[in-house]
Amino acid sequence: EFLFYKSFPLDVALLRGTTADENGNISFEHESILNEGLAVATAAKNSGGIVIVQVEYLTKKGTLNPKDVKIPGILVDYVVVATDKNACWQTEGVYYEPSFSGQIKKPLDAIEPLPFDERKVICRRCAMEIKRGDVINLGVGMPADTAKVVAEEGFIDWITMSTESGMVGGVPSALPNFGSAYNPEATLEHGAMFDLIDGGGLGMTCLGIGEADQYGNINVSKFGPRLTGPGGFIDITGSTPRVIFCGTFMGKAELKVGDGKLVIEKEGTIRKFVNNVEQITFSGKYAKPGQTILYITERCVFSLIEGKMTLVEIA
Repeated sequence: EFLFYKSFPLDVALLRGTTADENGNISFEHESILNEGLAVATAAKNSGGIVIVQVEYLTKKGTLNPKDVKIPGILVDYVVVATDKNACWQTEGVYYEPSFSGQIKKPLDAIEPLPFDERKVICRRCAMEIKRGDVINLGVGMPADTAKVVAEEGFIDWITMSTESGMVGGVPSALPNFGSAYNPEATLEHGAMFDLIDGGGLGMTCLGIGEADQYGNINVSKFGPRLTGPGGFIDITGSTPRVIFCGTFMGKAELKVGDGKLVIEKEGTIRKFVNNVEQITFSGKYAKPGQTILYITERCVFSLIEGKMTLVEIA
């Protein structure tokens, strides 16, 4: 029932940093996420491979603060200084947002709120599950937008939001900048964040619904020929006492929100709630005793009760 994947040698590591000195030491001052740069460089070097790092700037040796060096030069074979600005985007969605990497603190009212649609209905319902003092993980997609609701409602100082990439505090950003956060209090290495998660350091998590079934199973990892993988989904759901899955009830539906009503103008073509999911990323059967498992949509809320997905609210 359990598989152990042996490690394999790496021939080449392609990495990114912000500044390299003449000895190849790499700093990350403009990077929003630390990720596994050091681990990958170490693995490649110890395998007899080569390490190539792209940076924005080159500086004289001995001028980088040693605590700012995230990849030491002894692990770096080649440094490429990018001359094209388009090669140095901080995230998929923005060239450089200084509040992601700690150069400034962005005013909360400068963060654009969500439009009032079905996504906001779902995110506001998710936010109702938050308790004062919570440490919360927000997943990719709609869950990350819950951060904007918390900020807009003025409760950002009541809780600590985080993402699996290592952001602690601040306001996590949704796609196309997911993994980054406005005004984070701390930026941890990816592996260190999972030490916190696996050890039970979260109070609540909010993750997406790709596909759900009658047993409370969730699939976010495989849809037909499209294999996206589970990411941190299994670790997070397995060690967090309150797990919230959220998403629209049907995919591709046309909905209208207003005047206290939700109107389904055109029903969706993608069924998300099925008898049996295609692949189990979260197992209802293996949910821990005492875990609270909720499934929040714009139309209703389900709870996992005695191994069955049970309707508990209708919008």
